[in-house]
Amino acid sequence: MDDWVQTTGLGAYRGELAALATAACWTVSALAFTAAAHRLGSLVLNVIRLGMACGLFVILGLTVRGYAFPTDATAHNWFWLGLSGLVGFTMGDLCLFRAFVLIGPRLAMLVMSVVPILTTLMGWLLLGEYMGLVSVLGMVLTVGGVGWAVMERRPTEANGRAGLSALGVLLALGAATGQAVGLILSKHGMQGYDAFASTQIRATAGLAGFIFILSVVKAWPRFFAAFRNSGGLGFSALGAVFGPFLGVSLAMAAVKYTQAGIAATIMAIMPVLIIPFVILIYRERVSPRAVFGAVLAVAGVALLFLWPGN
Repeated sequence: MDDWVQTTGLGAYRGELAALATAACWTVSALAFTAAAHRLGSLVLNVIRLGMACGLFVILGLTVRGYAFPTDATAHNWFWLGLSGLVGFTMGDLCLFRAFVLIGPRLAMLVMSVVPILTTLMGWLLLGEYMGLVSVLGMVLTVGGVGWAVMERRPTEANGRAGLSALGVLLALGAATGQAVGLILSKHGMQGYDAFASTQIRATAGLAGFIFILSVVKAWPRFFAAFRNSGGLGFSALGAVFGPFLGVSLAMAAVKYTQAGIAATIMAIMPVLIIPFVILIYRERVSPRAVFGAVLAVAGVALLFLWPGN
């Protein structure tokens, strides 16, 4: 990616481009994982998707770097990136999937739109990253546009009844905090290390966390039964490629080459990018409010591209 970006004269925007590519990948993975979760269940899905991603990282590492596992990583890399995987993958995704059940995906994604704000604050306090006035304006436009688009309809619970669960909102906030903390820990843990190998460490730690949970709740029979569901495995594989493999690796590159707050803001437009797919696949009608929110979000991202860090 670095070589292509440099030859096209876009080197100054490689972090922002990686963040935008992350949002695109996560859009595909969200659709795939939604289909897979209905067939396999969220806990089993998390183990399978991270297991598949770890397998892809082994193949990529052998082919590109000559390492099946990141044995060239330092103790610093392993500790902080492993901790990031447990916080971001295991804890964050556990909270998010449960929030989907309690308050529905639309309200959960609205709460998740605070990730850029949390990441920016943590980046400022812990990493000394500074965002100028234009960048702050871009973040406000992006987060506001995403929130406006996501709240197009009245929030509903997964069972179809309108309502608001305090536990669901708290779990969504926990997921947002997990993602923000995971990004900050990742940036601190990488220190110039390869983005894909860094993600392999995170995915391995996240997989270990989910295997522990699967053992505690004694869900291994459900895990093995999932391998008889070819449709669920197919959607899991598609989501694994575009989610923890490509998507999260690009997210690592994004926080490596630009400020964590800017990267998180651009990645937060995923709920807006998913709107055309929702129209085409699920035949949902999208109101002018959602379109206006999408325009605001795109305008905010444009500001972050044109004046990064200002």
